Amino acid sequence: MRTIDKRLTAKLAPVLVKRAPTLTLPFDARCKSRLAATLDNGEEVALVMPRGTVLADGDMLVADDGGFVRVVAAAEDVLIVRAPSVRLLTRAAYHLGNRHTPVEVGADYLKLEADPVLEDMLKRLAVLVARESQPFQPETGAYGGGHKHGHDETFSEDYALAQKVFDEHHGHDHSHDHDHSSCGHDHHHHGHAHR
Repeated sequence: MRTIDKRLTAKLAPVLVKRAPTLTLPFDARCKSRLAATLDNGEEVALVMPRGTVLADGDMLVADDGGFVRVVAAAEDVLIVRAPSVRLLTRAAYHLGNRHTPVEVGADYLKLEADPVLEDMLKRLAVLVARESQPFQPETGAYGGGHKHGHDETFSEDYALAQKVFDEHHGHDHSHDHDHSSCGHDHHHHGHAHR
């Protein structure tokens, strides 16, 4: 059994991409670092990726024998959210983000795994919700990696990066004009002073 253990970052010649066997996986399987899988040609393989890897549709992988495998995002049950206004779509995105729901963000739509509770919430927000079967490729997180919680091994790395971004923005001299007294955001309770 071949082991697939690397994601290729270099661009391959189109003929090699086209010839490569494919591995079709739903989103939850593309998030796993260890997986026994079957290529679309029937070959059994072991997927052993670095922890925190999230495979995307079109990613090229390398097996231990040097062979290439192309990742294909499987069609799965999803909710497609559209809205008559940008404000309503943004409001829906806010509520989904508040629930830490993985979401694919398109130019005029949101896509998430089908869930009857979230479907009901979205309909109450007056957005249009359709159930479809499509590949699902959600955002992977603003600081790299995937969705992290305080108990994950990489949380401290992500927290340090988020803190660095915050400090870069808030640690500078305030010679430009912007109002820090916006609703619900009082900087004096964050434990830092502005110079």
